[in-house]
Amino acid sequence: MNETDLSLPGGRTLHVYDTGGPARLTVLWHHGTPNLGTPPRPLLPLAEKLGLRWISYDRPGYGSSTPAPGRAVGDAAIWASAVADALGIERFAVMGHSGGSSHALATAARLTDRVVAVASLAAVAPFGAEGWFDGMAAAGKASLEAAAKGRAAKEQYEATAEFDPDVFTEADFAALKGDHSWLDDVVRGALEHGNGGLVDDDLAYVAPWDADPAEITAPVLLLHGEDDRMIPAAHSAWLARRCPGAELRTTPGDGHLSVLRHAADALAWLAGHSSASEATAGAM
Repeated sequence: MNETDLSLPGGRTLHVYDTGGPARLTVLWHHGTPNLGTPPRPLLPLAEKLGLRWISYDRPGYGSSTPAPGRAVGDAAIWASAVADALGIERFAVMGHSGGSSHALATAARLTDRVVAVASLAAVAPFGAEGWFDGMAAAGKASLEAAAKGRAAKEQYEATAEFDPDVFTEADFAALKGDHSWLDDVVRGALEHGNGGLVDDDLAYVAPWDADPAEITAPVLLLHGEDDRMIPAAHSAWLARRCPGAELRTTPGDGHLSVLRHAADALAWLAGHSSASEATAGAM
């Protein structure tokens, strides 16, 4: 994995990950909250087998990426373009988990000429979608309700918040002990220097995206666990109705994390769209 800091206008930087090319298809990974952007470790061998190249970045406020207070979910398209341009990649697929899926969908909505396919796992729908809070575990709902009241309320909430295991299912905890234990590493790394990235993420989820999923022209696959307590499956169902031609797959018995057991299927689905991509290789 190659890692470097990409310089952005205004003296900001974005920490970038790249498994290198050339490849039949480049996949831009969008990480969840709070995570670092390193691509999902369990999928690296499969990606190599399928001839896929991973690229990704830490969203502003995470790792060494410069914070960008007030950022919108749709701003992911700006950072995606900057990373792809620096690496000499014209067209690419996008994939994400949880809030990362929201950023992936927003990227596809704003970069219709560059994104060839979207794989989304446990996405957060735009704020204001019907029943947005319905079915959320109490702790998750309280966290996002605090964000909806503004930065001060969200920061105050996070100052005393404690982890509530009720947000995850038994299947979620089992996933953390198995192939997806890598999530512990990216969460710890994301919070190592504070929760600024998490706060900015949650504020973005309860604000306008500055991107409309209805404008996505690429094929979209939406995967969501039927038992998700963090972000209920109704969010992906709403997105499926909004995104033209989207395919929705709800997975019985899965929660917010265990849905990642189906990430390999999503990656293989993306690989099937490689003919629409111009596989290019470059270096920053």
